Amino acid sequence: MKYAMTAALMAGALAMTAQTSFAAGDLKAGRVKAAQCAACHGIDGMSKLPEAPNLAGQTEEYLVKALNDFRTGARKNEMMTMMAKTLSDADVANLAAYYHSLGKQ
Repeated sequence: MKYAMTAALMAGALAMTAQTSFAAGDLKAGRVKAAQCAACHGIDGMSKLPEAPNLAGQTEEYLVKALNDFRTGARKNEMMTMMAKTLSDADVANLAAYYHSLGKQ
């Protein structure tokens, strides 16, 4: 019983790690894809709208998790869910890399 519990806890930890892991993104591809995000999040990742957060400088891990949560429905926002569901895994990684890079300027 003790080993079964340990195995279950380890499997859960591995599953959580897999959900938050991400591949390195391509900045150029992210910049191109970000054009569709600019209306709400700003051309430079700095939103002019109070309801849309700034994305510039956010960590890649945070951005990947947020977009994946919108894609799966774990995070709720009608517009973001609609937009995020059109993104591939590569798009998510590229956008995360691009917006993260904007905080280094």
